[in-house]
Amino acid sequence: MSITGAFMVPHPPLIVPEVGRGEENGISATVAAYRKVARKIAELKPETIIITSPHATMYSDYFHISPGASADGNFGQFGAEGVRLHAEYDENLVSAICNEASAVQLAAGTDGEKEPQLDHATMVPLYFINQFIKNEYKLVRIGLSGQSYKKHYELGECIQRAVEKTGRRVVFVASGDLSHVLKKDGPYGFRREGPVYDERIMDVMGTGKFGGLFSFDPDFCENAAECGHRSFVIMAGALDRTAVKSEMLSHEGPFGVGYGICMYEPQGRDDGRNFLEQYELSEKKDMAERKHNEDEYAGLARATVEIYVRTRKVPKVAGGCVICDDDGFHGWHLSPELLNKRAGTFVSLKKDGSLRGCIGTISAACGSVAEEIIHNAVSASTQDPRFPEVEPDELDSLVYSVDVLGPTEKISSPAELDVKKYGVVVTKGYRRGLLLPNLETVNTVGEQLDIACRKGGIDRSENPELERFEVVRHY
Repeated sequence: MSITGAFMVPHPPLIVPEVGRGEENGISATVAAYRKVARKIAELKPETIIITSPHATMYSDYFHISPGASADGNFGQFGAEGVRLHAEYDENLVSAICNEASAVQLAAGTDGEKEPQLDHATMVPLYFINQFIKNEYKLVRIGLSGQSYKKHYELGECIQRAVEKTGRRVVFVASGDLSHVLKKDGPYGFRREGPVYDERIMDVMGTGKFGGLFSFDPDFCENAAECGHRSFVIMAGALDRTAVKSEMLSHEGPFGVGYGICMYEPQGRDDGRNFLEQYELSEKKDMAERKHNEDEYAGLARATVEIYVRTRKVPKVAGGCVICDDDGFHGWHLSPELLNKRAGTFVSLKKDGSLRGCIGTISAACGSVAEEIIHNAVSASTQDPRFPEVEPDELDSLVYSVDVLGPTEKISSPAELDVKKYGVVVTKGYRRGLLLPNLETVNTVGEQLDIACRKGGIDRSENPELERFEVVRHY
């Protein structure tokens, strides 16, 4: 058998009447759509339901699949402990998914269980489903990860293959809320990215054009405060090369959080819906154009990282050009600005739209901008404590930028800052934090100062000294 139906659903606990106590009436369209989904699932008579949950055990570099024979949960943390659920796990399908992931060297499995109880993003869908089919099915519960959209799609492909090999009749439920920042009076406030995200994601999911999921920049998604995007990507992978009949059932967000419900009825094979392959081809083309158009600052950072990661040798500046003496590499002659100017620089690496490393210097520490870039490029690729060292097989996927910092100037008030124009340095005693300007996830001076203070281990109530600076960003 195969996946017989797939569903995109939200998971607000208040939609459960014992939790909402009448508040669920404020999202009546979502309630009605949820019941329609549950009835449809009952009609499909699944042997197994797969749920991808943003609130299951989650790791930055690993997909966790809940192990064991069964799990229980209740809504006690939401004031309704009497609403309890029990699920029997499909251990055979779990094993098959793990095997498929291992075969393609995808980091996924049952290791590291931390939350043996069912989470609310799993229980909300099951609450509605169980009104129609009780426990006449088994469950596979899968957490998201901090890995790229590509890896989430690949996990979906593994799920698809595992389902086909085990012969299970399976329904896939992608649990995930949309933006949490739709309204000023909502629980998480308002950000301009919130409504934009909801409009875009409902267009993609409502039409079943899953390739559009890759067009969402991770920084944009973070600023939109969504929680379901990666869940939807896994579902898209599980429907790879599958024609689907798509139906958008509802979308609303009266409480400041977006709730969208869509359902997908598989219609047979369609090789034109190979969305990951299409994205990778487009990505290769874009990367080739990017490399061709890189200026010499970003080009120097790229050459440095590629040489160092492959050979562990640091390029040198001599005779007006870049040299790697031991293997005779001669890159190119450098412009006078790179050779004769001294300044602090930051080198940033991104992969699949997400930061992969960033290290820099506030003021000049080397004899030239070129040497500063080389030093910081090596550090960004190997010494950023937030990430493992860059591996050789990642080099073709990296995007580089270099920020050359202007001189810092002391300021007396945050009113003298502008997040698009100025970076900020905060200082209190020996503690110091810096944040570059014009970052996609930073919209206000308050956010800029909060992040800079956190980086420096400073509390804003300590009234740190402020400095600002401008940068020239090179790509």
